[in-house]
Amino acid sequence: RILEGEKKVEERKADIELRSVGLTLEGEQILKDISVSIPYGKKLGIAGETGCGKSVLMESLVRIFDVTEGEILLKNVKEYELASLRDCFSYVFQDVFLFSNTIDSNIAYGEPEAAEKQVVTAAKHAQAHDFIKELSEGYDTIVGERGVGLSGGQKQRISLARALLKNPSILILDDTTSAVDMETESYIQQQLKTIKKDCTKFIIAYRISSIRDADLILVMDQGRIIEQGTHDSLVAANGYYAHAFRNQYGEIPYDLMKNEAAVSAEALAGVKGGM
Repeated sequence: RILEGEKKVEERKADIELRSVGLTLEGEQILKDISVSIPYGKKLGIAGETGCGKSVLMESLVRIFDVTEGEILLKNVKEYELASLRDCFSYVFQDVFLFSNTIDSNIAYGEPEAAEKQVVTAAKHAQAHDFIKELSEGYDTIVGERGVGLSGGQKQRISLARALLKNPSILILDDTTSAVDMETESYIQQQLKTIKKDCTKFIIAYRISSIRDADLILVMDQGRIIEQGTHDSLVAANGYYAHAFRNQYGEIPYDLMKNEAAVSAEALAGVKGGM
């Protein structure tokens, strides 16, 4: 059972620190000795195989789970009222949930008083506006529960628009662009750079393109951090991250990848196909 603290979060632009964090659920240790400091406004990337604990670590930040060892500090998340704590966050889950309601209402769920212009702006930043316009009733189109009638990529973009509209101080994206093509992903990443500068970002991603520009990248395995550093330092270390990088991009010379936004999906496919 998660117990509530009594304090309200007053300093939303706070650094976050995880001190020797561990989590045991039903006798199984899910997280083990996680320690990392994230200054406010920085971007943290998290990589690793499915089931390594990435999502559970993020869910512990908003106290979906409470850590059983160590501390997660804004000061200490357990000191705050849950509503006050969670109001600092926008969390785009890997398993997107949309309500049986209009697209407009789904995007504005966390900010029900938002003006139509704000909803549209958030949708544009999430690369959702164009496909929404093409729907039968546009933003007034009713979607089924869990987004029935929309593709996986469309649901992800609506969920991202919902998160961006809230204008959080901490944004968590859990494999948010996995169902979109590389061109759309590149556009969304560029938007995040420009519109969310004053925000701490946690990005869980399979595609290295989503996290390569992070200030710090954590690589997790079996609930532990096994590597950490910048993209350049991790590639140079020639460990798990470097292996994943080569698997996704082939043996492409690194200087060719420095300006990845200029490399099209077709060019990448051509390089891989010729190997």
